[in-house]
Amino acid sequence: MNLHALKKLVVGSPLATAQARHERLSKTAALAVFSSDALSSVAYATEEILLILVLAGSAALYLSIPIGVAIAILIAVVVSSYRQTILAYPQGGGSYIVTKDNLGTLPGLISAGALLIDYVLTVAVSMAAGVAALTSAVPALFDYRVAIGVGFVAAITLANLRGLRESGKLFALPTYLFVGAAGILILYGLVRWALAWDVAAQATRPFTPAAQDLTIFLILRAFASGCAALTGVEAVSDGIPAFKPPEARNARIVLGWLGVILVSLFMGITFLARHYHLTPMVEETIVSQLARQIFGESLFYFFIQGATMLILVLAANTAFADFPRLSFFLARDGFLPRQFGSRGDRLVFSNGILILGGTAALLLVIFGGSTHGLIPLYAVGVFLSFTLSQASMVRRWLARHEPGWRWRWWVNAVGATTTGAVVLVITATKFTHGAWVVVLLIPLLVVMFMAIHRHYADVAGQLSLDGYEGPPPLEHTVLVLVGDIHRGVIHALQYARTLAPSVKGVYVELDPDKTRRLEEKWIKWGMGAPLVVLSSPYRSLLQPFLEYLNHLLALGDNHMVTIVIPEFVPKHWWQHLLHNQTALLIKGALLFRKNVVVTDVPYHLH
Repeated sequence: MNLHALKKLVVGSPLATAQARHERLSKTAALAVFSSDALSSVAYATEEILLILVLAGSAALYLSIPIGVAIAILIAVVVSSYRQTILAYPQGGGSYIVTKDNLGTLPGLISAGALLIDYVLTVAVSMAAGVAALTSAVPALFDYRVAIGVGFVAAITLANLRGLRESGKLFALPTYLFVGAAGILILYGLVRWALAWDVAAQATRPFTPAAQDLTIFLILRAFASGCAALTGVEAVSDGIPAFKPPEARNARIVLGWLGVILVSLFMGITFLARHYHLTPMVEETIVSQLARQIFGESLFYFFIQGATMLILVLAANTAFADFPRLSFFLARDGFLPRQFGSRGDRLVFSNGILILGGTAALLLVIFGGSTHGLIPLYAVGVFLSFTLSQASMVRRWLARHEPGWRWRWWVNAVGATTTGAVVLVITATKFTHGAWVVVLLIPLLVVMFMAIHRHYADVAGQLSLDGYEGPPPLEHTVLVLVGDIHRGVIHALQYARTLAPSVKGVYVELDPDKTRRLEEKWIKWGMGAPLVVLSSPYRSLLQPFLEYLNHLLALGDNHMVTIVIPEFVPKHWWQHLLHNQTALLIKGALLFRKNVVVTDVPYHLH
């Protein structure tokens, strides 16, 4: 099987460009594709709050409820703000586009850098949390969590390489299974709470002593960790072009659905975790403890764990949908390599998908597949992009006075102020726990973006025809490298004579006896072309030839030299190992020479 057939088997048959419009998503499919990240975060957001509060002992866990309420209000504010963004940017209101349009290029690049980092972390955190859900139900797999996580990353990368519509179908069922399973868990748990069925079970919960004092800083740190529940909310506004028409209206509806479902699930799990006095455990997640408490080790317990694992693993699809699209916008504007702007065979941005998958897998290996190790890096980037995007919308409403601007700018102003405050809280409370890495990486990415843009601008300037008076008269020398006289050399010499009327053969003498025999053959087969023999007393092939080439190039800047390299090609790949790779060595030495053209003339052996 050749590489093309293997690629077709793995990725699928190529899609015509005209099919792009038919790859759009319905509202139900879009909710699965763009909301799975935000919805899945409820599986670990409550746990992250409790992990910090428990440092002050079990008595401090009651604060999870007011912290959860504050985060729920924050979700409502951010969702309302992004609904305004969708209205203003129906073609796609990603934070980079909105910020660049209203605040300028530099703030736009800061937002883009923050989001790219956050998308990578989204994949790593989702995979780590998904594996944690699996190992909670099957503890024997705990020691293999890194390998399992990397395998999940590879699988979801492949799914996205196959195309948007197919990935939408793949992710729809697990998303709705998780929403349904979590909804049943919460509703039944609330019934048990209302009927006081679990009073005895609550009383048996162990007491955790305080490891440090309960301070405002600790509470803010718990709030910052719980803000992981908001990651992915912006994905709907980023992905408007992927919706079926009317794109903007459908995106606003989906974002509204997301807000309601997210707040309901997050607050339900937070309330029940407090009701059952659950404390975080290394080997078992809060959701697993909650499901085990309510349903025991029944079939439905394992169903909940399976649905949670699937949604967490597939939640990475949100990042796989938006990271390549953001990379495309940056490449289009000249801030990333242009390869990121090219669609693959399946109408997806394959390069962005591969880079995202590879980087996330590397993070899983570095952090040992630990969700809690990755969380401190999380949310800084996304809340920074939230803030810049909403501040941009405030400026837009005030500058353009579009319909409804008087109340719309207030919505975005509240959003910008709120998320800006959260950025400060997250940065301050998580800085020494790993957030400093993100704070350092964002400006480094911006510097890289600017360097790439300067390179493209410089290339465009040097290639521009503005003010160009045309090339000077060109002088051309054609050299045919000769190592021996055989059919491949004669074939190359015949080709060289079509390039210029005067052609020279060049031979580097390593053995005088061989030179005499070669000169005799050249008289018969050289087609009247002169043969230049270069002496090499130290048996170096390249040095004499490069000195001769430098002599020709010194004749003037308008002097071009074409070097024709005869090369016979064996039938089987292993036969290459039986021959010297002299042609490859010469091509490598001439690769960056100015005014030098290297032409390889293959002669295929039967």
